[in-house]
Amino acid sequence: MNESPTAEKLPLMESFYTLQGEGFHTGRPAWFIRLGGCDVGCVWCDVKDSWNPDAHPKISVESMVMNALENPSRLAVITGGEPLMHNLDALTDRLKTAGFETNIETSGAYPLSGHWDWICLSPKKFKLPLPEVLTAAHEFKVVVYHRSDIEWMQQFLPHLSPDCKLFLQPEWSKAEDITPLLLDFIKQNPAWRLSLQTHKYLNIP
Repeated sequence: MNESPTAEKLPLMESFYTLQGEGFHTGRPAWFIRLGGCDVGCVWCDVKDSWNPDAHPKISVESMVMNALENPSRLAVITGGEPLMHNLDALTDRLKTAGFETNIETSGAYPLSGHWDWICLSPKKFKLPLPEVLTAAHEFKVVVYHRSDIEWMQQFLPHLSPDCKLFLQPEWSKAEDITPLLLDFIKQNPAWRLSLQTHKYLNIP
């Protein structure tokens, strides 16, 4: 499933410069690279166009990095889709050589590749995260679509690093109902923080 470690091209859905809208790095300017391909199948996914990797052109790693360098931030966020469906060693090596901090947003359903300064693991019921990603995660961000998700996610907590940052995020279409529930939970469990999709409130990418 992962591409060859020597792969120099990856299916690119889109890339863009914006502020990180979610989680630990909220508010930081970043260059986003959204790769095509995902088989996790979240019913509430807001980028379902990313699911089919063959629907997106394969772009060279060098071109991706050159485009990233046109912007002043040196934070690159690799997302999807599910980016770990592809081998990301070459992409992250080039980004780091160019001076970028490398962040990834992943469901953890595929083995780790690439070299990361920050791994944001957002587990999904539809395809569970691998143990190796759980232990490597710097950030554990649970998107809550139903109140049962709070109970479900607790099975993973013993496998996380003690330093892993914990976030609960209401799914956008359910935010009105779910956010009060998360506020109550976080007040009772202060190790957790609230993540909001601030880019959607701001109407930016």
